[in-house]
Amino acid sequence: MYKIFKNLLEENGISAYKVSKETGIPQSTFTDWHKGRSKPKIEKLVILADFFDVDVGIFIKDRLNVKNKASQ
Repeated sequence: MYKIFKNLLEENGISAYKVSKETGIPQSTFTDWHKGRSKPKIEKLVILADFFDVDVGIFIKDRLNVKNKASQ
């Protein structure tokens, strides 16, 4: 999921700091996601999807692909 978030940052030319300030999601949360200390809750993914004007499914699809590969 963090890979998708990072790609969105790069594509839009903005920093995680700006996303944090505009969404209210602490930067430490992004760091936790990146380091694998926590996984994002759906509520946070919805906020990010709205911020970047993308479908929330891009974040969820990544999670589902990992689960599907593990069950095969």
